[in-house]
Amino acid sequence: MTMHVTGTRKQWLEARLDLLAAEKELTRRSDALAELRQKLPWVRIDKDYRFDTAAGSASLVDLFKGRSQLLVYHFMFGPDYKAGCPSCSSIADGVNGSVVHLENHDVAFTAISRAPLEKLLAYRQRMGWSFDWASSFGSDFNSDFGVWFSEEQQRAGIDYNYRREPAMAGPAAELTDSKSQPRDDDSPVAQFAATTGTDAATFLRDLPGLSAFVLEDGQVYHTYSAYSRGLDGIWGMYQWLDRAPKGRNETGFWWRRNDEYGRA
Repeated sequence: MTMHVTGTRKQWLEARLDLLAAEKELTRRSDALAELRQKLPWVRIDKDYRFDTAAGSASLVDLFKGRSQLLVYHFMFGPDYKAGCPSCSSIADGVNGSVVHLENHDVAFTAISRAPLEKLLAYRQRMGWSFDWASSFGSDFNSDFGVWFSEEQQRAGIDYNYRREPAMAGPAAELTDSKSQPRDDDSPVAQFAATTGTDAATFLRDLPGLSAFVLEDGQVYHTYSAYSRGLDGIWGMYQWLDRAPKGRNETGFWWRRNDEYGRA
């Protein structure tokens, strides 16, 4: 016998209509929020960033591939990683099928990571993705856009997601929901790190994010960036789980890379 509240179809419909009103209000607020994003001032990019891509060395302009807009996913895959972050990987699973639609609406997409290109392309093939992926190895790009931090910065406290984080605590808190979570071998952060073949500190030097750029009259401008839970909207599996009867129903790190489910 279920412990969840039950009712008649009439009672369900009454409750559903109340929920529908709340959903419509959230949709209107989301539309208004999208307009506010588009109204942010553009910041001119004058630094000559260089990237390694499957087509060779590329500039930021080259990543637009003839389009006027560029979306970048800052994928956690540092030079010392053996495999990409599993959270970023699950996001990429959902993004991969949308890229063809973006590209046919004047929007280019690329993932960018600090790992050498050969690591990125090998992992992309393993995961079955086809989106562009560029290596920023040796570039300031990840640092400038707030997704890479040195050991010294970690010890002093980093600026991530538009706020100052205590030394070695901020990103861990984002992943564990507890700033007091110990960094032992059983902690969620240590578990995430282990899946990439690194320790927690190395794992957390690269962090996730999304950035948007526009190209106008040959000049690139930065228009938007989001981090941490600001990425929830592009994490496809959660949009579905939020509509499932039990919701997210999670107490820790349960997801895996798409080729790891069912393994003993």
